[in-house]
Amino acid sequence: MRIKEHPILSFSKGRKVQFTFDGKAYEGYEGEPIAAALHAAGVMVLGHSHDKQRPRGFYCAIGNCSSCLMVVNNEPNVRTCTEPLKEGMVVETQKGKGDLR
Repeated sequence: MRIKEHPILSFSKGRKVQFTFDGKAYEGYEGEPIAAALHAAGVMVLGHSHDKQRPRGFYCAIGNCSSCLMVVNNEPNVRTCTEPLKEGMVVETQKGKGDLR
């Protein structure tokens, strides 16, 4: 399930790093988008629509839509399709529109 080639995006595969998603441990490659690491691990649902609670997945992959917004290291509304993965990140499914802290 790992994205190896993309017509628009380019990212290099760094070293393997550990991160958590909704309390569960995962691993990915440093520098790859968080959403790509989750996709490679089999996570297909990144959130739900605000009105009808329909599942949302990895969609545009360039930061234009809001399908991949998550809470990363306690910061809401992070576009995980463009946010590079780093060692020890804590990623959580965002409920609703996210707190403005």
